[in-house]
Amino acid sequence: MIIIHAVFHVKPERREQFLTEVKPLISSSQTEEGNLSYELYEQSGQDNVFIMVETWRDAEAVATHNASSHFTGFSGQAGDFLSAPLDVKVYNAEQVK
Repeated sequence: MIIIHAVFHVKPERREQFLTEVKPLISSSQTEEGNLSYELYEQSGQDNVFIMVETWRDAEAVATHNASSHFTGFSGQAGDFLSAPLDVKVYNAEQVK
């Protein structure tokens, strides 16, 4: 299982546009084969800082997602929303039972 945390520091004046533009990315990603979860959260105590928490079945599912039109379209404009570089961390995980 692959877990990805992507932290977005959004410009205050672009917040509403970011939230509008990210919705199709989230809904399309959630329906992808190999996606286990894909959720956006706002950091408590930090205005306009969001974290996308993604869980994928395997690296192949991540590669397919990264090549999808909804991902590449959003990624192409994401920099316009950000006040700091996107911070992405990728983890290889195993579910504990």
